[in-house]
Parts: sequence; C-alpha cells; structure tokens
Amino acid sequence: MKFVMAYLLFPGFCFTAVTGAVVHWLDRKITARLQWRVGPPMLQPVYDLVKLLGKETLVPAGASQGVFLLAPLMGLASVTLVSTMIWMAMLFPDQGFVGDFIVVLYFLMVPSLAVILGGFASKNPIASLGASREMKLMLADELPFLMAALVPVIQAQGMLRLGELFHFQRTGVMAIGTWSGFLAFVVAVFAMQAKLTFVPFDMPEAETEIMGGPYVEYSGPPLAVFKLTRMMMHFTLPAFLVLLFLGGVHFQGWSILWSICKFGVVLLLITLIRNTNPRIRIDQAMKFFWGPMTVLAAAAIVLSLLGF
Repeated sequence: MKFVMAYLLFPGFCFTAVTGAVVHWLDRKITARLQWRVGPPMLQPVYDLVKLLGKETLVPAGASQGVFLLAPLMGLASVTLVSTMIWMAMLFPDQGFVGDFIVVLYFLMVPSLAVILGGFASKNPIASLGASREMKLMLADELPFLMAALVPVIQAQGMLRLGELFHFQRTGVMAIGTWSGFLAFVVAVFAMQAKLTFVPFDMPEAETEIMGGPYVEYSGPPLAVFKLTRMMMHFTLPAFLVLLFLGGVHFQGWSILWSICKFGVVLLLITLIRNTNPRIRIDQAMKFFWGPMTVLAAAAIVLSLLGF
C-alpha cells in the first residue's frame, strides 16, 4: 500500500507530472526570453493537456489498434516508475534493492520504445519514418549513456543501489569533481538531450520535415499522454543525472537551495543546447554518439578505473 501511494502521489505520478509541467514551462519561458519573446503563461502546459483530453481519439484505418492505444500508457507508466525510484533513493537511501540502478536504466529506454511502437502501429509512412529515426537515435545514444552512467558506479566500488550511490557522494566527492566524472557528465548531458529528442536531436518528430513523425496520427487523450510523458522525462532525466554526478538532492536546511541550483544548472544546459544548435541528420547523430561520445565515455571509464 505504501509503494502504491508513493507511485501514484509522491514522489510518483502526481508529483512528477506537476513538476514536469513546471519544468516544461520554464524551458519554454527561457527559450522565449532568449529569442526576445514574452513566452507562455505558467499554466500553458495544463491548458495544452486539458485541450487534448477534450478532443476525440482517432485511430487510423488499418492500424494495430491495441498497440497504437497502449503505447502511450506504456511510456507513461515507465517514466513514473523511474521517477519514483530515483526520488525514493534520495528520500530514503537505506531502502531500495540491489540493482535498482540497472532497473532504472532499463526503464529509461521504454518511453522511446513506446514512441517506436506507436509510430509503426499507426501504419502511416511518415509515422514509420519518424519511428525509424527514433529507433536509430536510441541505438546511437544508449551505448555512451550507459558507459557514462557506469562511471559513478565504478567510483563507488561497484555499488548498484541508487541509495548507496547517493550516500557515497554525500560523504565524499561528487562524481563531477573528478576527471572521469566530468567527462562522463558531458557525455550523459548530450545523451540526455537525445533521449528527450530536443534540438539538435529532434529529427524523429521534425515538424518542418515529417509533420511530427511518430505522433502524426495521434490525437486526443493518447497524444496528451505522450506529451505528458515527455514533460515528465524532462524532469526525471535531469534528476537522475543530479543523483549520479552532482551528489543528489538533499532536504535539510540550506542544502535544499543548493540542490535546486544544481538541478537548475542541468535544466539550463538543456535549454541552451537546444537554442544554440541547428537540427542535425540522423546519420550525423549516429556518428556523433558512436564516435566522439563513445570515445569520451570509454576514456572516462578508464580514468575511473585508474582512480582519476
């Protein structure tokens, strides 16, 4: 019962959805200011979701109806579980289970898989093209992201519990304070940008090219669920990086302010990257992640094994 309440309320679905909407609004507001615009009101993400929830759900003819409608829910459930595990590890470090770090990495792939399944299930050629790009992008960014995420584990002598990783950095040096940790953090930030499909890695939906890609056939509540999942990922992935590389979030005294600053820096990096780079092609993204990013991640692992 306690886990169910945590999953549904705090720090699960309700908390992640509300905070994800706020983070999404902040991203749009900062983007607008960088472009000398006013930007949307704070409740704009809520307005967008409510509007979609009131629309009709249309299923294209010939689509695999079950997969088409279940794919958004699969991604939403996954990001909710990931967020719950991450925040529970920082709230109650002594709880959790051995290998929850691996479980989080596994479930972080599910939202991308949901987009791929939904795009192919629609049987729309444009959606299939977007799903194909999403699949290639996931294959490209997963390897360097996993390698980067392993660096804090190596520094912590192989601890695979999120709570233990949180404790280790709390009592010692943050992972980013080492050469290996800094390199791994750089790789993780770019991989996170790709997982969120933000510029310059927004080629799967590229509205100016393929009209939204995998989402082109979605409407009404299913599209709202996809958008909510992306908002929640926008909050959950930075929280995961803060846990791995920046010592996590603390809830005592002035540590709360410092934790907010750390989280804000990661969000600012995301926004600056997406506003200062043009979209690249999918082949360029694959070369970028399988080339320089994988080399940097491998160098970070070697340095961490050597104690640097």
